[in-house]
Amino acid sequence: MSTAERKSRQPSGPMPVLRPDVDESDSALVRRVLRGDKSRFAVLVERYQGVLFNVALRTVGDFDEAQDVTQSAFVKAYRNLHKFDPERRFFSWIYRIALNESIDARNARRPHHPVPEDLAASTPNALELITRDERRQELNTAISGLPEHYRRVVELRHRSELTYREIAEALSIPEKTVKSRLFTARRRLAEILGQRNSREHRA
Repeated sequence: MSTAERKSRQPSGPMPVLRPDVDESDSALVRRVLRGDKSRFAVLVERYQGVLFNVALRTVGDFDEAQDVTQSAFVKAYRNLHKFDPERRFFSWIYRIALNESIDARNARRPHHPVPEDLAASTPNALELITRDERRQELNTAISGLPEHYRRVVELRHRSELTYREIAEALSIPEKTVKSRLFTARRRLAEILGQRNSREHRA
């Protein structure tokens, strides 16, 4: 092959810029951050900010607050990066941080839903609204009274609307355990609410 032919086979234009950080594993990025290359944490932020924001939004139900929660989760993860266990998945670790931040933010709000003033208490619609609000409060009270490992799966499933797999990853437990805890938690809630209804009827 002549020199001219070899030159014609060479790629034209500038050499493409390689970005090894895009394909670099989470654990490798964490190691680089801990060694002092703090800019690598931005790659982790870019990689997971979308999914963490969606989790926060589903939990708190407010766009601006979800942004604040997501930022808070990344800040907390960065400050505690030295505590990260490299044997675990980084995603599961920061996912759990974001969930905890979201739940704390939602619980801190303590929303109040008053009955509208233009509805007289004697009308059927007003009574129905009051009954619904009372039942919601009873359910929230019952959930709060569950042991933490049961309460957490209920909140993640029915309030944050996570899948069984997402809950399992967030809590670092098998999906089978998630389903088992949910089954037990729902049964306990039914018993608690049933006992309260029985007492009300007797009264």
